[in-house]
Amino acid sequence: MSLAEQVYAQAMLLAGDLTVHQSQILSALCMAACASLTARLRDGLRPEDCKADFIAAASLLALAALNGVDEDAAVEQITAGDLTIRKGSRDAAANCLRAQAELMITPYLKDRFSFQGV
Repeated sequence: MSLAEQVYAQAMLLAGDLTVHQSQILSALCMAACASLTARLRDGLRPEDCKADFIAAASLLALAALNGVDEDAAVEQITAGDLTIRKGSRDAAANCLRAQAELMITPYLKDRFSFQGV
């Protein structure tokens, strides 16, 4: 199983129930997340050198991107009097996923600084 396939498998586990269309989009986003993170790794470091963190971070980045692509935001509120329908914003969830992914992969990136234990 390729690294991108492993990222996709983990993302599918985390995503839960997706439509066929959403899972196809997620597959493409997983490949893009792998390519993006690979390009950001420190010189001489390969994704296989930090495989578990790489797979976790790439899957979270792909899921965060899926939130931005998927237009079916959940309805948070419906009011009958004066008719109010409010769609939920998933920006907070997507930002949280991106932040978690960055925290996992930061020690391996050339473009980030992280404190290490003393």
